[in-house]
Amino acid sequence: MSIALQTVALTADPEVILAYGKLTDDMNPIHIDPVYAATTPMGGCIAHGTMSIGLLWQSLFRTFGEVAPQRVDLDVRFIKPVRVGETIHAGGELRDGETDCYSVWVRGDDGADRMTGTLRLLHEEALA
Repeated sequence: MSIALQTVALTADPEVILAYGKLTDDMNPIHIDPVYAATTPMGGCIAHGTMSIGLLWQSLFRTFGEVAPQRVDLDVRFIKPVRVGETIHAGGELRDGETDCYSVWVRGDDGADRMTGTLRLLHEEALA
């Protein structure tokens, strides 16, 4: 089993955020309207939080191949919003002493966490 998840990256430019909003039917103006977003506590547009989770899934798939969502227990916490134009990186490391539990993260180019958590690969007996 791999010690680290394969790291993947995405630049959250306005076109990517708009396409993601259309795909998920989430056209909240906090994501796509700079004038509106400037009036919110975020102070500007931010990417969808679920886009970070999707990037983490890409890391998982690149590391292990196709993994059924029901075989994964994912527990994450959003630390900081992803700003328009930021490049984010998703990955994780196997936790010490574990064989199936990873500390996972999404980070910006600045090295600061945007999302952190744990990901546990569930075995057949755990699904029964």
